[in-house]
Amino acid sequence: MNRMISMTVDTNCARPTASPALRGGCVKRLSVLGATGSIGTSTLDLIGRDPDAFEVVALTAARSAAKLAELAIRHRARFAAVCDEAAFPELSERLAGTGIRAGAGPAAMIEAASLPADCVVAAIVGAAGLAPTFAAARQGCRVALANKECLVSAGSVFLAEIARCGSELVPVDSEHSAAFQVLAGADAGSIEKITLTASGGPFRTWSPARIAAATAEQALCHPNWSMGAKITIDSATLMNKGLELIEAYHLFPVEARQLDAVVHPQSIIHCLVQYKDGSLLAQLAAPDMRTPIAVALAWPARMEAPVERLDLAKVGTLTFEPPDEARFPCLTLAKGALQRGGSAPAVLNAANEVAVAAFLAGRIPFGGIANLVEKTLAAAEPRELFLTPVSLDDVLSVDREARRLAERLLQA
Repeated sequence: MNRMISMTVDTNCARPTASPALRGGCVKRLSVLGATGSIGTSTLDLIGRDPDAFEVVALTAARSAAKLAELAIRHRARFAAVCDEAAFPELSERLAGTGIRAGAGPAAMIEAASLPADCVVAAIVGAAGLAPTFAAARQGCRVALANKECLVSAGSVFLAEIARCGSELVPVDSEHSAAFQVLAGADAGSIEKITLTASGGPFRTWSPARIAAATAEQALCHPNWSMGAKITIDSATLMNKGLELIEAYHLFPVEARQLDAVVHPQSIIHCLVQYKDGSLLAQLAAPDMRTPIAVALAWPARMEAPVERLDLAKVGTLTFEPPDEARFPCLTLAKGALQRGGSAPAVLNAANEVAVAAFLAGRIPFGGIANLVEKTLAAAEPRELFLTPVSLDDVLSVDREARRLAERLLQA
């Protein structure tokens, strides 16, 4: 399958294509799906520094009505929606008299994603973000993608929808944004290898016994990044890096064997691209998500971002080491799902979401996350969950069945 290397690509090859209105400058009308999460708040912090440059169309949240209402009022949004219908009365009350429409439930999330905008920041965590992000793609705008599941669980289906609707896809994850920038204008045949960097998480130097017994409090203490709970746990298990390798496979025109990961504790270099002439190009930046968000909003131009400027003399030393897959087996599981293809990554992702939620709820130890994912993958194939999805419904069906399977295994 042909995959993305830049925003302006051939739709006949199932690759994203840029909207002519957006080529060459910043977006103006903006919606943020997942406005109260770490990516959403970073996005709004960024655009809030120049409010006249942006028009906020819609903001969504899972259930945080008070915070969503505050953000909607501050950024003069037209529409605000919560996924949890039980939160609607509070949202409606807080927005009364503001002129901002309120909505709730899955249909409202789709409506928010579908309102005409130049760019939709897709930052809903988990499979819950699939349907709204697909809806955003269908309006033919720029999709600033921070939802992993669209590529991990529905990669080929999602890219086909992007291409069919003439939408524009720009990655927001720091590693994929870095690769996107380094690869801009490159010929696919010149790429030898793409290496994503990983901080190593809070347990990089821990023994297997200490890792297995780690508490949620310890796992949520990321050394470099401020992120939501789910992605922070994924960083601690290195599942996050495995999911990012799957995403990179769909985003960029390389085979799985051309993708790799390296542990870089300083989180200064975010991606390295090896070219066939021996050149190794990298993107460097301080670990602040406002940089890749700014890239996604302004590309191919650049916009001001209030982030720390990198001083390499002050940093002094950059170090690298191979990931230890014996201590962090989630990375091995993710690589295996990528090699298996089809809906195996969707099963992996669903099982991991169940496992992480169980760990945070105190139902399983930290070491139980990888165990549950491995058991779910092993049990999925004889149940014919490994298939080639051709629609969003196929993906959602696999996701539901994999979650049920993981829950049964969890209770066994």
